Amino acid sequence: MARRSKRIEHDNHDRWLISYADFVTLLFAFFVVMYAISSVNEGKYKTFSSSLSLALNTTPSSSTGPVLPNPQEQMLKNLVDRRTVRLGEQQRRIQERMKALADGLEQVMFPMIGQGLVGISQTKRGVVIDISASSLFGSGETALQPEVLGTLRQVAAVLSKESQPIEVEGHTDDVPIKTARYPSNWELSSARASSVARLLIESGVAAQRLSVVGLASNQPLVPNDSPEHRARNRRVTITILSPNVEREGAS
Repeated sequence: MARRSKRIEHDNHDRWLISYADFVTLLFAFFVVMYAISSVNEGKYKTFSSSLSLALNTTPSSSTGPVLPNPQEQMLKNLVDRRTVRLGEQQRRIQERMKALADGLEQVMFPMIGQGLVGISQTKRGVVIDISASSLFGSGETALQPEVLGTLRQVAAVLSKESQPIEVEGHTDDVPIKTARYPSNWELSSARASSVARLLIESGVAAQRLSVVGLASNQPLVPNDSPEHRARNRRVTITILSPNVEREGAS
């Protein structure tokens, strides 16, 4: 009988593809996580966590044995939790910083606040200062009155220690104005806001932090249905934006 030839065993040179595919899958999952946590959105975290659980088959099966936590999912969850805690701490520090700014402004403007000429409030956008136009300007004028210059310089001293953007808005009532210098309330409100911004710059606030806009009578605080309400609507508003709020954010 002829001898049966010995079968030659060949090495499987493609086994590395299995490990490589696992590595690529984990790397993809990692970048998905980094993208998912790139912005503060708790709803997105919850949705991502649920999707990840389904993708990694971490839902308990019908078997009676205990379900062990998936190491990859636990690692990703820890990353999300740490980022959430860090962002929460940053938000808390921002709120404390804005509260301290509002307190400092209230101190220097206390006399005008007591007379009902100034209102200071905190919104989601930042710290808002509403200054009655009657305390700043004469009727139909845009030159700042001498008696208010000292207070505004103190305000500038407080703001010069900060770095946030500042918006200065001019507001009028709905009574039309038509003079050679100011054909409408648009020009009047813009010029008044510019006068306040210019004094802040001269008193030490960086010009690149400031923006100026005239809104005429388009954003009244109260209806223009009485002399008292019209006086309240004639104002200059200074908004110191919170560091985590863009300029177009809602108040």
